[in-house]
Amino acid sequence: MPSGWSICRLEDIVDYEQPQAYIVDSTNYSEDYTTPVLTAGKSFIIGYTNETDGIFDNLPVIIFDDFTTDSRFVDFPFKVKSSAMKILRVKKGIDIQYVGFYMSITRLVGDTHKRYWISEYSKLPIPIPPKAEQERIVQTVTDLLGKLDNIIAEL
Repeated sequence: MPSGWSICRLEDIVDYEQPQAYIVDSTNYSEDYTTPVLTAGKSFIIGYTNETDGIFDNLPVIIFDDFTTDSRFVDFPFKVKSSAMKILRVKKGIDIQYVGFYMSITRLVGDTHKRYWISEYSKLPIPIPPKAEQERIVQTVTDLLGKLDNIIAEL
């Protein structure tokens, strides 16, 4: 392992919150509304609500789908559709986008329908480089994803 790097478990660097306080009351979504309703899965933003209570705004966070182990970095206020996710906050000194990128390529695939965060996913090891290296990795990945977006936009 390179100098200054360590390995820990996700549960050692991430705190989670249950999303019950942020679940929408109604699924009458409209593009005319302003608050996105999120899922950690492929669709990510599943609609927009006009509800003003229970909007999550203590940002940035990672949302984690407890059944599929999909995750998304979120840096804007939102509500959620269901309790089948965890809202994750990374502890001080760790770059949340570094953890988010790591989680986006780390999946558990199980044959049972169960919640994975507490029982398995939070136990996964994650390599932690020094803060400057975390930031360099995040910038490199962000730049590469931006280039891919530009290529796709040109198609």
